[in-house]
Amino acid sequence: MQSETAQDDVNQPVLAVKGTSAEQVREVLVEISRRLVARGVRVAGVIEVPATVNGGPCGHVALRDIVSGKVFSLSQELGSGSTSCNLDSSGLAGACGAVERAIRDGADLVILSKFGKQEAERGGLSDAFRAALLAGLPVLTSVSPAVTEVWQQFAGPLADDIAADVATIEAWWQRHAGAGSGTTH
Repeated sequence: MQSETAQDDVNQPVLAVKGTSAEQVREVLVEISRRLVARGVRVAGVIEVPATVNGGPCGHVALRDIVSGKVFSLSQELGSGSTSCNLDSSGLAGACGAVERAIRDGADLVILSKFGKQEAERGGLSDAFRAALLAGLPVLTSVSPAVTEVWQQFAGPLADDIAADVATIEAWWQRHAGAGSGTTH
């Protein structure tokens, strides 16, 4: 994978935003999706939304669908005494299915909030990543530092790393749009 120092040469179909907090990555993904959608780019995907309540040992997590705005809760209520992770795999499956449908319906770019533990275990949003790549669509994501090695095996030479910078990501998108990724917006 390419280092962040060579950002001017980022040309791969998968771009992984790295080097900052999860909150800042989320803000960058939200901003880039907002800008591109406003220009008429068909952006499919899901972005993590901030926790509104404490959800136990794993926190409260949800994903917002970029196309529909629907929020998929990834947390289930296990009770106040629970010490187990509260991940709701059905919410994650619903979010993944929504992204796959949006890809089939026509997309220019796919934004997937994160490649994390679930994806490293071939679950979570893995099928959405695969659907995007099989459709020849560029993908914008982030990678949990704990699964960097698995990410490198998963994405291989298709991915580059980049700092959380909206202008640099927009330049990457323009190169892909100009190279025939489905739109020239």
